[in-house]
Amino acid sequence: MIPFNKPFLTGNELEYIGKALSLGKTSGDGLFTKKCHDFFEKRFGFKKVLLTTSCTDALEMAAILIDIKPGDEVIVPSYTFVSTANAFALRGAEIVFADSYANNPNIDPAGIESLITSKTKAIVVVHYAGVACDMDKITAIAQKHGLYVVEDAAQAIDSYYNDRPLGSIGHLAAFSFHETKNVIAGEGGMLVINDERFTGRAEIIWEKGTNRGSFFRGEVNKYEWVDIGSSFLPSDIIAAFLYAQLESLETIQTRRKALWGRYYEELKCLSDKNLLGLPALPAYATGNGHMFYVVTTDAAARTALLNKLRASGINAAFHHPSLHKSSFYAYKHDVPEFPNADHYTDCLLRLPLYYDLTAADQDIVINEIIDFYKQA
Repeated sequence: MIPFNKPFLTGNELEYIGKALSLGKTSGDGLFTKKCHDFFEKRFGFKKVLLTTSCTDALEMAAILIDIKPGDEVIVPSYTFVSTANAFALRGAEIVFADSYANNPNIDPAGIESLITSKTKAIVVVHYAGVACDMDKITAIAQKHGLYVVEDAAQAIDSYYNDRPLGSIGHLAAFSFHETKNVIAGEGGMLVINDERFTGRAEIIWEKGTNRGSFFRGEVNKYEWVDIGSSFLPSDIIAAFLYAQLESLETIQTRRKALWGRYYEELKCLSDKNLLGLPALPAYATGNGHMFYVVTTDAAARTALLNKLRASGINAAFHHPSLHKSSFYAYKHDVPEFPNADHYTDCLLRLPLYYDLTAADQDIVINEIIDFYKQA
């Protein structure tokens, strides 16, 4: 079996976990948490970062920080993982879905403005497969209407929009270090705070609603409950694992981008004949080798291709079902029509892509896809 994903270990994970244990400080905000924070703030110029136990937690913190309340509306792409919407629904927001581009799973800015009402509070964008949304258009719409922009950058580490790191453009951003991502910690995530108005409160929410950080820095003389919050901090054991990964970021990215590029070059012959679609990379975006997918002409073709790959021991996978057609959303709302999101739901197929994928195994995947279309 060629797996869909295989976690990559750099070799220093156990050493750093052992060091965290030897220091006797394995709870949150220890040595390795601080090392990870410092890495991201220096490398990508993020104003403030806070590691979290998941990207979902980071999104939930974002919803608290922008003060989402019952009755507020938040615009979210329909083609995304449920956490993107759920984090804001948990605060009582009405989720207003938007469609994707016809040639790109990212949110289409052309459809956003018509969705804005007096109740709209934020636009949440998802950089699908690590490819940037059109952030100039989206931020212009947000500024015009006085809205917050939150970047769901779960898949977008080390990706850029016109030379700006993804995660540095919105008021807030969330990253994932789940084992399927480029850089991993098993589970794990990070909140990026780009708007200094949120910096102090973010730390309080992160620390269960207390001023613990300020107290230990000697800024206040009493440690107490001052706001809502939760236990969003990961243990320093998770941070130690992550830091070992971050040290090898360049190596990981070089390998993943090479695998992505090889898929693209070898399958372009099918795209040129309009037999299937390949990922679109707009001029303003860079790729980060997170995911390689193909888009079949219809759902039946995807099912047939998926079955052929699995019969050959290749574990390919489809992705998100459109959230606007989920039972949770349909139960409460009239179901809108988003044909592009539905097309990706029915036709997008993700191929195996991980650091240790060999050239021989990648050849098998490529040749099986080409053979499928020759037979067809």
